Amino acid sequence: MTVRGGVDTATRPGGIGVLGGTFNPIHRGHIHAALAVIEALGLERVVLVPAAVPPLKQSGDAIMAPAEARLAWAELAAAEHAQLSVDPLELDRVGPSYTLETIKILAERWGQPPVFLIGHDAFIDLPSWRAPETLLTLCHVAVMTRPPVRDGSIAAWLPAPLDLPFAFSEDGQVARHRTAGTWIRRLAINALDISATEVRRRLAAGEPVGALLPDPVADAVVASGLYAPVSPSQENTP
Repeated sequence: MTVRGGVDTATRPGGIGVLGGTFNPIHRGHIHAALAVIEALGLERVVLVPAAVPPLKQSGDAIMAPAEARLAWAELAAAEHAQLSVDPLELDRVGPSYTLETIKILAERWGQPPVFLIGHDAFIDLPSWRAPETLLTLCHVAVMTRPPVRDGSIAAWLPAPLDLPFAFSEDGQVARHRTAGTWIRRLAINALDISATEVRRRLAAGEPVGALLPDPVADAVVASGLYAPVSPSQENTP
């Protein structure tokens, strides 16, 4: 065990991971990242939680598929891996899908802090989330980075006053909450260069997506026609 500044940086802490998102649609990159974190941290499993009404994210360039479809696709993807499962709890709630509420429910249900998986780009926006200071006392956080992010640390990315309750390892890559005992770790993963935006673009252009989506998901997404090209006659339909 390696302990720097009172913070354990070497052990694989275990626990149950949570990966949320719109999954519009879920793709191989999501699954690869979840499995990579399971291996890196020795997690028991990762639960995928599709968002019903994401409060901060807009679909922007494309249709946001119905929540029920995105949930079904996530279930198809998870069924191929014993350490993955799906929870529909955000679809069962009324209103926006705030991460804080989801984590509260899962922490109470499991009797332990979940390990929240989040990308570096979303982590640095944490101050804009609902009650982030409370969220960081309810769950552990695995911050996933991928190229071109090579530099930086948890200590640098966690702004004041959110950083005040945390003790950091000497290299700043691991932090532990002094009272809650929850931790934050940076994990550099060998991520796949896939985005839901590119998947939607290819579908809208009528291009193949088999290399980007798990096989059963690709079949279901294409069959749904939700991201299919819009014909001129459809565009002019009142």
